[in-house]
Amino acid sequence: MALPFLARAAAGLERLVVPDRGQLVAGDLALRCAIGAAGARAEKREGDKASPAGVFPLREVLYRPDRVAPVQTALPCRALRPSDGWCDDAGRPEYNRPVTLPFDGSHEELWREDGLYDVIAVIGYNDSPPVPGLGSAIFLHVAAPDWGPTLGCVSIERPALVDLLARCGPGTTIEIAPS
Repeated sequence: MALPFLARAAAGLERLVVPDRGQLVAGDLALRCAIGAAGARAEKREGDKASPAGVFPLREVLYRPDRVAPVQTALPCRALRPSDGWCDDAGRPEYNRPVTLPFDGSHEELWREDGLYDVIAVIGYNDSPPVPGLGSAIFLHVAAPDWGPTLGCVSIERPALVDLLARCGPGTTIEIAPS
């Protein structure tokens, strides 16, 4: 079901913009969002709780098939599995890459009980190639019910995220302004 406030959005969004800590702009729409607790920094580091500042492509969409229908999007899209993780261990060759759990290095579990990763758009930050220590697992994902800050990602409410991703494709980027 399309949300009325997003129904006006043009298909084929080229850029999403996060101009400040509390807003994501998609075309002529402004949506509430949360970013990293430390704001947005151009010189992001692993564990600094900052979102990376800059312009980055959206790579793919992941979703929890037991909670969400397949996301309609022109981005590559796949269902998550309980064994999906993301390496955030700067000492591992898998750094800032998806991994299969169990995994003996530090990692994010993508199959979460709190619902924050029910829908994830992978942001192409520090991934071509990954540089150890510059930050990993940067996603556009579901916001916490209390709208608390993320550990470095961007989050919006789930219905808006699903509807927004329907307007995104391989050329869509996200711009995060430094704060």
